[in-house]
Amino acid sequence: MFNLRFAKDYLLHSVNAKNRHGLHSPFVYRLVDTVFYDFEAKNVYTDVEKLRNGLLTDTRTITLTEPGTENYSSKKISVVAEETLRLPKIDQLLHRVAAFLKPANMLEISACPGITSLYLHAGAPKANLLAWEEKPETFDIAQDTFKKAKIDTINLLTGKYDTTFLRLINALDKLDFVLINSHHNSKGALKYFELCLPKAHEKTVFIFDGIYHNKEMAQAWNKIKANPKVTVTVDIFWIGLVFFRDGQAREDFKIKF
Repeated sequence: MFNLRFAKDYLLHSVNAKNRHGLHSPFVYRLVDTVFYDFEAKNVYTDVEKLRNGLLTDTRTITLTEPGTENYSSKKISVVAEETLRLPKIDQLLHRVAAFLKPANMLEISACPGITSLYLHAGAPKANLLAWEEKPETFDIAQDTFKKAKIDTINLLTGKYDTTFLRLINALDKLDFVLINSHHNSKGALKYFELCLPKAHEKTVFIFDGIYHNKEMAQAWNKIKANPKVTVTVDIFWIGLVFFRDGQAREDFKIKF
């Protein structure tokens, strides 16, 4: 049963996870101390959360097509938002991670409904943020979110994986910051990881969403951690961060958050 397994995984994580104390890696200690545990309120939180609340109460209906089929369904935007939004504390952490790492470029895979994109943009406003959303209907939701936020510097793209997304990846020399949302599909998570891996460098971070959402995602996360190019992983249960730092001792961290 999903809820029982999820609760068990959360309990095990809580028991085994550490806080900032006892971390022997200076980099990870600084990341946890100054970024993860920075709970000070920021103006951007208030602004973006107003937009989140607007999405969660939006009663407009859109028609969604299923990839590769002629099937379609109608959903309220509020339902789409509820299904795709992360916890506010996770979006706000992603904002702080972006501000800490100061990437020159960021790639967000599956940008709907645009809330996370706004947090990333605010964290690293000088970065080239590429936000890809495969479905044109949900692309429209993100586009509307950016319009309401009066942000026009996020490069929001839509199109098929086999065409638009592959061209996007192939055109990039390197990737500094990649947020991978595979909609809790383990094959998708591994596919995006393997596709983006050749573009990673010593200062790159890959961030995976929903690493314990189901058994398959947990298995995919273990495969990602075991990749020989990975040097450091940080697991906070809701998301997992992957680093490729030269000279860093190979280690996996579970952090209370």
